[in-house]
Amino acid sequence: MPPPAPLRRALSLPLITLYGLGTIIGAGIYVLTGKVAGAAGMYAPVAFAAAGVVALFTALSFAELASRYPKSAGEALYVHEGYGRQWLTLAVGLALAAAGVVSAATLANGFVGYLHLFVPAPRWTIVCVLVLALGLLAAWGIVESVWVATVTTLVEVAGLLLIIGVAGGRFAELPARLHELLPPAQPAAWSGVLLGAFLAFYAFLGFEDMVTVAEEVQAPRRNLPLAILLATGAATVLYMLISLVAVLSVAPAELARSEAPLAVIYERATGASPWFIGLIGMIAAINGALIQIIMGSRILYGMTREGWLPRGLDYVHPRTQTPLTTTLIMTLGVLLLALWLPLVTLAKATSFILLAVFTLVNFALLRIKRRTPAPAGVLSVPLWVPATAFALTLAILAFQVLAA
Repeated sequence: MPPPAPLRRALSLPLITLYGLGTIIGAGIYVLTGKVAGAAGMYAPVAFAAAGVVALFTALSFAELASRYPKSAGEALYVHEGYGRQWLTLAVGLALAAAGVVSAATLANGFVGYLHLFVPAPRWTIVCVLVLALGLLAAWGIVESVWVATVTTLVEVAGLLLIIGVAGGRFAELPARLHELLPPAQPAAWSGVLLGAFLAFYAFLGFEDMVTVAEEVQAPRRNLPLAILLATGAATVLYMLISLVAVLSVAPAELARSEAPLAVIYERATGASPWFIGLIGMIAAINGALIQIIMGSRILYGMTREGWLPRGLDYVHPRTQTPLTTTLIMTLGVLLLALWLPLVTLAKATSFILLAVFTLVNFALLRIKRRTPAPAGVLSVPLWVPATAFALTLAILAFQVLAA
C-alpha cells in the first residue's frame, strides 16, 4: 500500500500571519466590546490589556512548541511530548476537535442572525448551505481556503480601522480623561477589571489554531512562530484602540446593552446608518467557521499520522492535497450541532476546554525545556515565560470555575 500523500506546503509568512489574524479577530470583538465594558466600565481598556498579556505569554509558549514540533497534531503532540501519556494526548486532541465543531456551529448560527437583517430565509436552509459550502471549500485546497480567509480577514480589519478612524477624534480627550481609565487600588474596581479581562480573553483565542496547519507552512520552524507573534501583537493593538475609542465615545452601560456595540460607536460618530457592521459580522462568522473546520480536520489528520487514531482517517486527496476524510467528519459534525443543539452552554464549555488545554500546554513546555534543550534553529523562550503563562492561564481557569 503506497504511503498517503503529503499536505501541500503553500503558506508563506504573510499568508499564515493573515490566516492567524483572522482566527483571532473573528466575530468576537464585534460583540465582546460591549460585554467587557459592561463588566469593567471605563476600565475596559485595562481589561483588554490584561487579557492581551495573558494571551501573549501563552502565544510565546506556542511559538517555541511550533518551532520544535512543526506538525499538524498541534497541541495534542505538545501534550504527548510533555507528559508521554497517550490517554491524555488523545483526550486533548479530541477535545480540541470538538471545540472546533462547537465554535464553527456557533458561528454558523451567528451568520443566520446577521443574514436575517438583510434576507428572511429558513434557518435550516441557511445553515445547510453555509456549512456544506465551507466544507467543500476546505476540501478544495488549503491555498484557496486561506485566500478566502485572508480576504475576509482584511475586511474585518478594515471594519475595525474604520471604527477607529471615524471616532478617532476622541483620542484628543485622553489627557483630560486619563484618570477615568485607570482603576484605583480598590477591590471593587479590580474585581470588575478581572471579570472584564476574563471576557476579553476569548477575543484573543485563535492563535492556537495556527499550529494545526504547520505541515502546510513554508519554512515552519521560522515562519510559524513569527506569524503567531505578529498576529497576536496586531490583534492586541487593534483591541486596545477599539476599547479606548469605545469608552471615550459611548457610556459603558449603553455599550453593554447593545448587541452590536461597534455599530453604536459608528452611528454616534457619524450619524449614518451602520448597516455595514451587520455585513462585516456575516463575513467574520464565515471566516471563523471556515478556519475552525480546517483546524479540526488537521488535528484529526495529525493524530492519525502519529498513530493515535485509526488508519484511514489520514486520507489525503492526491490532487487537492487536503485531508478529505477528516474534513468530512468536521463538516458533518458542525452541520449536526448547528441544526439541533443549543449552543450557548456549549460555547462556554469550549472556552473552558481551551483554557484547560493552554494550561496543560504551558506546563508541557516547562517539562520539555527542563529535559531537552532547544535544537539549533529553533526559537527558544526563557523558562520563566511558560512558567508565567502556566500561572496566568491556571488563574483564569480557576476564576471561571469559581465564578460559575
